[in-house]
Amino acid sequence: MSERSGLNCVICGVGGQGNVLASRLIAQVLLARDEHVKTAETIGMAQRGGSVASHVRGGHPQSPLVPKGCADCLIAFEPGEAVRCIDYLAPGGTIVVNTQAAQPPVAALQGIDYDGSEALAYLRALPGVQLVEVDGASICEQAGSSKVLNIALLAAAVKSGALGITREELEDAIRERVHPRFHEMNLRAIMLMSE
Repeated sequence: MSERSGLNCVICGVGGQGNVLASRLIAQVLLARDEHVKTAETIGMAQRGGSVASHVRGGHPQSPLVPKGCADCLIAFEPGEAVRCIDYLAPGGTIVVNTQAAQPPVAALQGIDYDGSEALAYLRALPGVQLVEVDGASICEQAGSSKVLNIALLAAAVKSGALGITREELEDAIRERVHPRFHEMNLRAIMLMSE
């Protein structure tokens, strides 16, 4: 896979899903290539299930935040968050989305039944977008932990070519940034997504 001149990626989800680690792993790959990289998080009430968006920019960005309409890849841990952050996606960009919804606190409080199906239908209807749907629940079950959702989504983005990084680079970043006791389950998630 050829190296790109720059990368603009937005990773969105809700607190506790591993969003920040996912951004750190992409940054680790770029740093290992001796590329300049900037990251930033916009976190609001994340500890209470609120929205989290991480920005990763490689190349020579002036700002750590991806401008709207410039993201090569949008990685969404949840369908509704993908729709919320869709303005960041560049024309012809790639969306990697977990098909399992995470019910936001406001929906639970108001008794609203949210399953993400309307958000997925919206994403599927977008023209000129590469949509990669990931059954996160199934991958997590097969890998033996719900904590590998972030790695599964990263592996799907790698497989799609949207990040311009290889599976081996992602695996190396995990070995570098993740505690050794979690290596096996995370590498298994990558293997499952690569099949």
